[in-house]
Amino acid sequence: MNQPYLIDIGINLTNKSFKKDLPQVLERAYQADVLQMVITGTSEQESEQALQLCQEYDKTATQLFSTAGIHPHHAKDWHSETLTTLKQLLTEPTVKAVGECGLDFNRDFSPRPIQERVFEEQLTLAIELGKPVFMHERDADDRFTAILKQYRDQLPAAVIHCFTGDKKALYQYLDMDLHIGITGWICDERRGEHLQHLVKDIPTGRLMIETDGPYLLPRTLKTKPQDRRNEPAFLPEVLNTVAHCRQETLQETATHTTTCAQVFFKLPTIN
Repeated sequence: MNQPYLIDIGINLTNKSFKKDLPQVLERAYQADVLQMVITGTSEQESEQALQLCQEYDKTATQLFSTAGIHPHHAKDWHSETLTTLKQLLTEPTVKAVGECGLDFNRDFSPRPIQERVFEEQLTLAIELGKPVFMHERDADDRFTAILKQYRDQLPAAVIHCFTGDKKALYQYLDMDLHIGITGWICDERRGEHLQHLVKDIPTGRLMIETDGPYLLPRTLKTKPQDRRNEPAFLPEVLNTVAHCRQETLQETATHTTTCAQVFFKLPTIN
């Protein structure tokens, strides 16, 4: 490898678009030096599937990991046994964080009061289990911050995944000692320009990178797949843009984002 390997902290490998060629997707990731991935759990079923994929495709338990949680879109599906299911999943060594959880007031697929209650349930669970939290926030930063502040001091660590907000939101999150996940959104010259200016303000040790595939295909890719599917092998494209915007070398950015992810998720080091 010409530079330290990369870690994709948010990849939706349970998505049906990966069903037919997942072994090839993983191989392309490894060839691109993306040697560790955290598969996102967004519902009970997908959290269970994420763990199953880790167990099936990584017999060494050194490269694939997962989260377990309920995305705000699915908050309306929370029922009496959901907490028990999540707690059982989170006892598995491969399941590294609670989430994806949080608030989404952009699409409102679940009523806002239910989103808030389910978010709080998962923050409480993270505190009980001593697990970090993998969080989603869209168009809800004020309410999100107000809720999170009540729990933050007791949480071991927390990351805003796929951050796309403005300077006010970023500084609120940094003031709360949150980690920040940056995706290919930053590679979009139309809607990601503000991120290109903000990313340099994220302190070293608080910044991680992710694809959020199959979504958010980097627009800077020279050759784009016909199906427009994003995958972990394209994470170096995010690295390139982040390094350029932070005026760092690729090696510098790769080193500190990988180290940050290893510490946050308590991942083993690959030699």
